[in-house]
Amino acid sequence: MQRTFRIRQVLVVAGAAGLMMATSLTAGASTISGKYNAMDAKLVPSAFKGKTLQVATDATYPPDESMKGTTMIGFDVDLFKAVAATLGLKESENNVTFDNIIPGISSGRYQIGNSSFTDTKVREKTVNFVDYFQAGEGVYAKSSSKAKFTGLKSFCGSTVAVETGTTEQSDATNTAKTCPSGKKLTVLPFPTQTEANLAVSSGHATFGFVDSQIAGYIASTSGGLFKVVGNAIEVAPYGIATPKNSAGTGLAKAIQAALKTLISNGTYHAILVKWGVTGGALTSSQIVLNGAIS
Repeated sequence: MQRTFRIRQVLVVAGAAGLMMATSLTAGASTISGKYNAMDAKLVPSAFKGKTLQVATDATYPPDESMKGTTMIGFDVDLFKAVAATLGLKESENNVTFDNIIPGISSGRYQIGNSSFTDTKVREKTVNFVDYFQAGEGVYAKSSSKAKFTGLKSFCGSTVAVETGTTEQSDATNTAKTCPSGKKLTVLPFPTQTEANLAVSSGHATFGFVDSQIAGYIASTSGGLFKVVGNAIEVAPYGIATPKNSAGTGLAKAIQAALKTLISNGTYHAILVKWGVTGGALTSSQIVLNGAIS
């Protein structure tokens, strides 16, 4: 839940078309798993060994994370399960409203935030991030709409639906301050992406503003109701969040090692293929700790 552009040396920036591509998926619970790696597991701090990691995810964001009955599924879900298996850790998913995830990590309720978090400098002040993917911001509208999107200024004079707490909300709100008086931009924030989608389908909003691969997925699975408008903007990395303390930093380093193993052995790629999001693949993982990339 996107953005804030910051160039990272490790990123291999895919074309906007690739980032927008998504296929109609019916994938269920993961059949792709990681294998225990003793060297990676040695990096796990003692505070987390033998315990179940509580993972916070807003499961209203397919194909990254959503609910299928009572089971949480998606690219992020499969990937973290593979990370946990690689590290020999147990994990439990918690369906949490996006805006409450980072506060929940800070309070100690959750040890992991795994919910399409864009790794931004502002968020890095509160949590650690282990980067694992890249995405841009995308826009969708009803298929019957004649509205066009060529950049954030395209929103002026319209109404835009976003999920609360996302950087799409911040970007749309900041853009509204720059629109001319005769072309007011109204930003409609909703607690979940599902509600934001409904605002667009009902005509209460002209545009839906969301991560690029999510926009593609929403359009491709809408039965013709929605279409992607324009190209992705502001490509930036996603990160898995951990607490910003010594144990949380150690856990971040272990997760980074596991991700590198999963990339090397092909599990990472297989998971991305399963969910149709290979356009956002990274060639390695990195962490930003105290402003330094490692």
